[in-house]
Amino acid sequence: MNNINIRVASIDDIEDILFIYNEGIIDRIATLETTIKDKNYMLEWFHRHKERYKVIVAEVEGKTVGWASLNQYSSRSAYDGVADLSIYIKRTYRGKGVGGTLLSYIEGIAKENDFHKIVLFTFPFNELGQGLYKKRGFREVGVFKNQGILDGQYIDVMAMEKLLF
Repeated sequence: MNNINIRVASIDDIEDILFIYNEGIIDRIATLETTIKDKNYMLEWFHRHKERYKVIVAEVEGKTVGWASLNQYSSRSAYDGVADLSIYIKRTYRGKGVGGTLLSYIEGIAKENDFHKIVLFTFPFNELGQGLYKKRGFREVGVFKNQGILDGQYIDVMAMEKLLF
């Protein structure tokens, strides 16, 4: 897809970020979260993303169609160089290059902010996401069996990583 604009998110993007995140919750392909989030939840989340922990959005024709964030992996200082990744794409734009564009951009931000590694957690059945991550150089670390419960069923979660330096 051409004409994807990536920029650092602002507080004005909260409604769009919230909408896309809730789509991910409803679709049951990207998170163990089951409760739809509200604006207050998303505002608190957004305010925790300061300094090195950025949130970016992807726009097509002026509309936000995806977002990505670098999240704190651990509060222990030994892990200061590791960022956890979240990436969500609007349902109608999945598989159209938005994720790859966001991922490329967020990796640059991670390097600029002295992260040496990005980790992420995905569902083993999320083949579209895994394809994107593997294409961008992420490797599978392993699978946590029965990591959570989604709709009354145990769900496995796959850990992936990419070394940036």
